[in-house]
Amino acid sequence: MATRAPIRVLVVDDSALVRSLLTRMIDEAPDLEVVATAADPYMARDKIKALNPDVLTLDVEMPRMDGLTFLSNLMRLRPMPVVMVSSLTEKSADVTLQALELGAIDFVSKPKIDLSHTLEDYTEELREKIRHAASVKVERRQPPSAPPKHSADAVIAPTVGSRYRTTDKIIAIGASTGGTEAIKEVLMGMPSDAPGIVIAQHIPPGFSAAFAERLNRQTPLVVKEAEDGDQVLPGHAFVAPGDRHLLLTRNGARYVCRLNDGEPVNRHKPSVDVLFRSVLQSAGRNAVAAILTGMGADGAQGMLELLEGGLHTIAQDEQTSVVWGMPGETVRRGGACEVLPLGKIADHLLRATSRIDKVASSA
Repeated sequence: MATRAPIRVLVVDDSALVRSLLTRMIDEAPDLEVVATAADPYMARDKIKALNPDVLTLDVEMPRMDGLTFLSNLMRLRPMPVVMVSSLTEKSADVTLQALELGAIDFVSKPKIDLSHTLEDYTEELREKIRHAASVKVERRQPPSAPPKHSADAVIAPTVGSRYRTTDKIIAIGASTGGTEAIKEVLMGMPSDAPGIVIAQHIPPGFSAAFAERLNRQTPLVVKEAEDGDQVLPGHAFVAPGDRHLLLTRNGARYVCRLNDGEPVNRHKPSVDVLFRSVLQSAGRNAVAAILTGMGADGAQGMLELLEGGLHTIAQDEQTSVVWGMPGETVRRGGACEVLPLGKIADHLLRATSRIDKVASSA
């Protein structure tokens, strides 16, 4: 039987140390091969033309030409799978999210302290993300032009007269690889008075706040990184912090966010399963849920438990998913009432919440 050719990777980073580390981590996997490295985008451009790699790892902050400009040109002229390598800083987090918006498949963190040792800890994550990136068909992209919906300093506060208002309905969303853009599309399809939304996206600490702020600017909803005790109100969406589990709890007539610093579940913190199970316990049939693109199986069991508890559940379809891992596993376990393309999920979530009212009124 013929052996499968290794995935050919071009490593682009201005740090010689990082290029060396990434090369060693990638090359030690039998199914991966670094065909070249480049210290800046101009060198990378020439090596892409000469070597035609399968996947590019790209430093967020690059000399001579910034990473976003290079990525934008690449996706417009020669689209290919890209995994960003980003420092854990507020500035890098925002740039990385912009890179995902421009078409990068995924990213790995690049800690700035004890660089060699810490990146070694990320070896399997890096390899896994390169493998998944290589399987994605990347299409030509034009830079996004949609104007922001909110000012950058939008504050989170109940509207006048709503201090003691609660929502009887909850929308729960879970995602991983490709999820930052998928979640944005779902939230952009929501009205400003949509039911309260709770979100578990696999994302590192430090990135979740920047992600929530981008959603706050770009969607009709008020979006924030969840804090312990936040009341879940209509027209608001709460993103789990990158290093905490997000749980929905009930406090009298109100739904409230609770954060938990327990062990990772399914190797993740935040975990989609943790959020979904808390939604089932606290909101029951007053909730609906969607699982979007992502690697692995986190959330699949939670979706099955929600469905068995009488909730309406939606999984993103394979064609529109960057990686059909989490939604695919949900479908395989029988946990999805509907399997839909991304563009239809917001509308169907809203329809499902409207049916909650009809069921309640006829009971």
